[in-house]
Amino acid sequence: MDRSLVTTAFTLDGYRIVRNLGIVRGITVRSRSIIGTIGGTFQTLFGGNISLFTELCEKTREESFELMIKHGDEIGANAIIGTRYDTTDVLQGVSEVLCYGTAVVVEKI
Repeated sequence: MDRSLVTTAFTLDGYRIVRNLGIVRGITVRSRSIIGTIGGTFQTLFGGNISLFTELCEKTREESFELMIKHGDEIGANAIIGTRYDTTDVLQGVSEVLCYGTAVVVEKI
């Protein structure tokens, strides 16, 4: 799937939706390692961006995004519209990231 055809919008300029295939999603559940937790806690003492946690969050979002695209590919979509993220704490230090959207088949106008 062409990544430029994955959007938070509900339309794609220059394309028309010819079929709606339904919701697709990618779910990732991650925990921080003890070393990452200690390092992140140490970084909080100085304020600013806590890069260890930022990297963890970015990696988790990217993984859930890729899983969503894989799900879309599996059901025959060539685009995903209305893409969103949702995050939930499952346990202390364990988070779920859900990336979801509507899988569609589009054709160029």
